[in-house]
Amino acid sequence: MKIQIINGPNLNLLGKREPGIYGSEGFESFFETLESKFPEVELHYYQSNVEGEIINKLHEVGFSYDGIVMNAGAYTHTSVAIGDAVAGIKTPVIEVHISNVYAREEYRHHSMMAKNCKGIITGFGLQSYELAIRSFL
Repeated sequence: MKIQIINGPNLNLLGKREPGIYGSEGFESFFETLESKFPEVELHYYQSNVEGEIINKLHEVGFSYDGIVMNAGAYTHTSVAIGDAVAGIKTPVIEVHISNVYAREEYRHHSMMAKNCKGIITGFGLQSYELAIRSFL
């Protein structure tokens, strides 16, 4: 099984950025934990702050991988283009968020991708990614 994790803007700052909301662990270190928890899964990780690069990655893996776990960051709430890319691929996508977006600002309550995703996991910290991977197994 091949699963692609895609993180969007500012998630390269995990562990440094607003630790009260996002925690103190960087994603690269957490990714190693995921790899050890799921040795039967071929996990791949990609992060970009650029909307078009995220769309390109979705197009690249969206017809050959078994699942995509995506935290599009702020693009979740603004990017029609990423929503369209999710709709246009065959690989199922699970939208994840580290924080509970529904306990935050009103503009974070709407996702441009959600209707095209297999599901949404929000508010469980970095464990949101683990829950998403488990849902594909």
